[in-house]
Amino acid sequence: MAWNEPGGNSNNQDPWGGRRGGDRKGPPDLDEAFRKLQESLNGLFGGGKKRGGDDGPGKGSFGLLFIGLALLAVVWLYSAIYVVDEQEQAVVLRFGKYYETVGPGLNIYFPPIDRKFQENVTRERAYSKQGQMLTEDENIIEVPLTVQYKIGNLQDFVLNVDQPEVSLQHATDSAVRHVVGSTEMDQVLTEGRELMASEVKERLQRFLDTYRTGISVTQVNLQSAAAPREVQEAFDDVIRAREDEQREKNQAETYANGVVPEARGQAQRLIEDASGYRDEVISRAEGEADRFTALVAEYRKAPEVTRERLYLDTIQELMSNTSKVLVTGDQGQNSMLYLPLDKMLDGRSSAAPSAISGAGAASTLGARLNSDSRQPELRTRESR
Repeated sequence: MAWNEPGGNSNNQDPWGGRRGGDRKGPPDLDEAFRKLQESLNGLFGGGKKRGGDDGPGKGSFGLLFIGLALLAVVWLYSAIYVVDEQEQAVVLRFGKYYETVGPGLNIYFPPIDRKFQENVTRERAYSKQGQMLTEDENIIEVPLTVQYKIGNLQDFVLNVDQPEVSLQHATDSAVRHVVGSTEMDQVLTEGRELMASEVKERLQRFLDTYRTGISVTQVNLQSAAAPREVQEAFDDVIRAREDEQREKNQAETYANGVVPEARGQAQRLIEDASGYRDEVISRAEGEADRFTALVAEYRKAPEVTRERLYLDTIQELMSNTSKVLVTGDQGQNSMLYLPLDKMLDGRSSAAPSAISGAGAASTLGARLNSDSRQPELRTRESR
């Protein structure tokens, strides 16, 4: 028999040991609790039953409504308040239209009428690409590169382009192909990479500014380019041949730089020597002419003295350039000529030309003087 049937429990107690009267001390009835909760909900939504002549919902419905509104307010406030770090910015849209750009700090917005886009605007981001491209001299090479960028204008980054980073990839591909297609293969493989990187960066930034993506390119790194794997061996042969050609050109230029200046120096030295010899001969001839003119004037004043002085000067010049020694006695008698053969053999080559030139000059000068001295005698005889 159940505990709540008539006569089933003489003590009129429930299973938890409590009495049915108002002074029960056991746990509450679960059915009663569910019933009260259902009445409260029905009263909250206008479907509750009237009890005891009460025209409005119960007091519990107002409490539940207040609690629900409070929970909703807490959840809304939790989602509306946000913090922007020092490295970030946030763009707020109100009713789908740009409203403001928020800087670092504690901020609030009003969802669902507001939307926010929060991004890090100082962090360096990177995009890598590698592809086969055609150079100006119609060679296929693989060019790997890395683009480093950051968000320069968050408003443009969020609103103007649907996928700004995809636009960055397309713009990078276009800029690199244009620069590589305008450059020869040697420049791409060797020292031309730095110049190409700067050109790619400038062109890429111009594309992004035209699209108003809000992206700022900070660095473009062109890594070592190489030929495709299928033609790598032939490509290496071409590279070695060009290196050999450049080495031969450098050696030829080095040889030319060493020989040409030396030949020019020798030619200039010969020109200078010829000019010096010309000036020397002209100056010596002019000096000899002036000396002879002065000597003629002196000779006309004192013929005997001048003739004697010229003779002594000529003999002195001859004897200073020869190895012969002439020994004379008193008053020119018993003259003896001493010939040192050992000195003559050593100084033949140097002394003979000077002696001959000195003797020739003396004979020429003596003949002129004799002719001049004989002219008065001839004139005297003719007069007689």
